[in-house]
Amino acid sequence: MKKTEYKGAEAMYGVTITELIEKMNLKNILPDIDTDKVVLSHPDVNRPALQLAGFFDHFDRERVQIIGYVEQEYIKTLQRERKVEVYEKLLSSEIPCVLYSRGQMPDEDMQDLCAHYQVPCLVSEKSTSDLMAEVIRWLKVKLAPCISIHGVLVDVFGEGVLIMGESGIGKSEAALELIKRGHRLVTDDVVEIRKVSDETLVGSAPDITKHFIELRGIGIIDVKALFGVESVKDTQNIDMVIKLEDWDKDKEYDRLGLEDQYTEFLGNRVVCHNIPIRPGRNLAIIVESASVNYRQKKMGYNAAQELYNRVQANISKNSD
Repeated sequence: MKKTEYKGAEAMYGVTITELIEKMNLKNILPDIDTDKVVLSHPDVNRPALQLAGFFDHFDRERVQIIGYVEQEYIKTLQRERKVEVYEKLLSSEIPCVLYSRGQMPDEDMQDLCAHYQVPCLVSEKSTSDLMAEVIRWLKVKLAPCISIHGVLVDVFGEGVLIMGESGIGKSEAALELIKRGHRLVTDDVVEIRKVSDETLVGSAPDITKHFIELRGIGIIDVKALFGVESVKDTQNIDMVIKLEDWDKDKEYDRLGLEDQYTEFLGNRVVCHNIPIRPGRNLAIIVESASVNYRQKKMGYNAAQELYNRVQANISKNSD
């Protein structure tokens, strides 16, 4: 099992509270607070139950603070002086925002102190568990480690295929042929790769080049305008990498596929195939075949292993 590793410039992206409000359809109780200036840098959330009880050791103050039904019911049991005291301590710790679930409204003391400390106060109609899951899922994607690489990403039979190779080797032309055969373009030239989990890499296009392909000798074409909305896609998991390279007659290429090769992005392994390029080779069919073969392997069938088993069975039969 061979592996190559790719290292690129890694970046972390911040998310403003304004983006959170728009994505989650939240009600902003204090619209005078400039939510564009409040930036989230952590993908997890926190329910400040212990903090409302006065325990602030190991407090995750950089997270979205979600107040659910249980926290709100506990707050109602507090004397006003005690309630204001814990509010003061919570809101003065530079938390990014307070988010109420189930349509619960913050009391006047909470609103006054949020205004004083310039902490956005938000309300969602969703249940607490659903709200937490949705916020975490979205933030993990938005705040995932990200690199930008040179390549083309296409959706082929539902598999995300990242085509890499030297400039001018034919990546964009192969993508265009795949689009004409009914597959979908995610991005050409620049691929932004985000690590959303230890198993999943998601590729997307920079906003400025989305849906465009550069073809040498022709120029820039708009895939969405030429082939329709069904020919493009905004994001796609990266399942396989195909590296195009010039044919080298002195190099030995894998002809069986018994041993998987991998490349690595942001610490995640992805199956990788090195494809030599010669005049007359139909790259689109090669990519389609590689995608279908990859799906077969995921479903438990390995054609190379099946051939090997047949050869071994035939040898054993002849030797008896």
